[in-house]
Amino acid sequence: MSSLIPASPSIATRPRGASPAWLGLAAVAALTLCTVPVAAAQPQVSAQVLQQDEEVRAAREAFRLGQAARLDQAAARLRGHPLEPWVQYWQLRLRLDSADAIEVQAALARLADTRAGDQLRSDWLKLLGRRGQWDLFTAEHPRLVNSDTEVECHALTARRIAGDSAALAEARPFWFTSRDLPESCTPLFQDLVAAGSLRVDDVWARIRLALEAGQAGTARRAAAFLPAGQQPDAKAIDFALNNPQAVLDRRNELRTRAQREVVMFAAHRLARTSPQNAAEAWGRIDEQFSEAERGYTWGAIAWLAARRLDPEALRWFRRAGNVQLNDEMLGWRVRAALRAEAWPEVLATLSQMTPREQQEAAWRYWRARALRELKRGDEAVPILAALSREFSFYGQLAIDALGPVAGPPAAPPFKPSRDDMEAFGRHPAVHRALAFYRLNLRFEGNREWFWAIRNMTDEQLLSAAEWSRRNRLWDRAIATAERTREQHDFSLRFLAPFRDELQPHLKSQQLDEAFVLGLIRQESRFLPDVRSHAGASGLMQLMPATAAWVAKRTGMLDFRPSLVNELQVNLGLGTAYLRTVLNDLDDHPVLAAAAYNAGPGRARAWRTMQPLDAAIYAESIPFGETRDYVKRVMSNATYYAQQFGHQMTSLRARIGTIPGRN
Repeated sequence: MSSLIPASPSIATRPRGASPAWLGLAAVAALTLCTVPVAAAQPQVSAQVLQQDEEVRAAREAFRLGQAARLDQAAARLRGHPLEPWVQYWQLRLRLDSADAIEVQAALARLADTRAGDQLRSDWLKLLGRRGQWDLFTAEHPRLVNSDTEVECHALTARRIAGDSAALAEARPFWFTSRDLPESCTPLFQDLVAAGSLRVDDVWARIRLALEAGQAGTARRAAAFLPAGQQPDAKAIDFALNNPQAVLDRRNELRTRAQREVVMFAAHRLARTSPQNAAEAWGRIDEQFSEAERGYTWGAIAWLAARRLDPEALRWFRRAGNVQLNDEMLGWRVRAALRAEAWPEVLATLSQMTPREQQEAAWRYWRARALRELKRGDEAVPILAALSREFSFYGQLAIDALGPVAGPPAAPPFKPSRDDMEAFGRHPAVHRALAFYRLNLRFEGNREWFWAIRNMTDEQLLSAAEWSRRNRLWDRAIATAERTREQHDFSLRFLAPFRDELQPHLKSQQLDEAFVLGLIRQESRFLPDVRSHAGASGLMQLMPATAAWVAKRTGMLDFRPSLVNELQVNLGLGTAYLRTVLNDLDDHPVLAAAAYNAGPGRARAWRTMQPLDAAIYAESIPFGETRDYVKRVMSNATYYAQQFGHQMTSLRARIGTIPGRN
């Protein structure tokens, strides 16, 4: 799921981020999962282990409540259970503050090469850092696999104390975030200020980031790093947060930077709800500010307007002048220029992004597209050629732009043997993942799974993916196959386990098979019982209200919410809803995918009055989650079409043009 999560409950479904849920197949529940037997690879779960699962649940709850005695009692009954390493972690974690180094190191040795051991190491490193026990910290830190900001700031402090002059420079990028940072980073920032490496402009840069994100508390804490007397008034920030129009309408003192920044923030804040009002109010007073301050504020107003697809956004971006905007703002300037087909501005804006941001697949594609639109096709070819080797929405568009439609890569020469699959099935982390799945703790199970495959070669990944496929772990097969670097098996990446069951519904609703499979793959990864945090259920992730509405509309008289996870019911209702959405949106799959994720009203509102290139429509969807979702669904559909030998195997032909809004 994508990176920016919109505050927009889906009408039909919510992709990804599914809450923990075990696969709804009876065979799976008992871990007798195979359709094609894989003898030793399949863990045999005894009745004792299944009985112990409930003890694990009790032990986990005891840990959560801090009940050490109850946890110890449960632990005595869990010896030999796959999740015993986690029980041992929970036991020591409750008394980690009082444990000595010898005991912790002994536990880490027992838990070697487990995610539980890595979590214990992380917790201990944080404790050592808070205590300033740098010798122990420095000895243990290199063994940590999964780090985080708190640990990394402690590690930089340890290096700083040891005289490593590079540590402080490496700490500086941590500052530039809108999020609150752990206390372990504060000494580094204080040292940066003292060394003159964190200047007043840098402090204001973080204050702006925090205010842009609506994090007034973070902004106030960042302001503490300003020189005495230069901090903004906390009450003034709160007033601008809650009454931005009033701040812009009154006569403000603008002698200090803090006073000016508060007014600039008010303009930004107002633009969140009404870019037009913000532009009008800011336009009346912007001459009282410096060129840089005017440019930044116009850029912020334009950015928020662009996210609302306001046609005035591009004009307001131009009023920002030559002020350097951040990558997020520049990205929305590109999108605004795309919708206006202002190709010179697309190209110029892309060039203003940081080098790292320019390497994103989307921006490389749009650079090539702008070059071609500006009759500079020779410059576009190398960009498209590199993109065409990437398996993504933009990689497929690059292939289409270069010439003949290409199918998915041929299956790799490597084929996993029974021994290869059995070896993977014996991995202790796999057993732990399966145990978590039995307990309906899918998030924890997935983390164990990725621990198991984290250092695998392509051959080992393909063996793991094939083992998963044979054991009906469809989502694990896909996720594992997607991690290969050189050898790729698209029959594993794009499984279609319920293809036969889907056929009658496709026929009755006159739906494209590849499109529906692409949508299901994105929605549920073919997990029949998966349930999202928002409450969407089943293969096609139907929300309860949507399922009830479709059931009534289709004349299903005996509908009950509990039926939504039944395979045929879910496919029947999901395909009927999808047909309704398509009928309502000119039978266009891009619009239907957007509607399935964010609602038909939004998908309709994002159209323009004139026909619009569907790739531009997809790129300029305001919600990051939906934007990513639509691209993935359409990319999935194209790969399925190629795999099944369908007639339409070009992504460009599949997405086409969005008709103008009536």
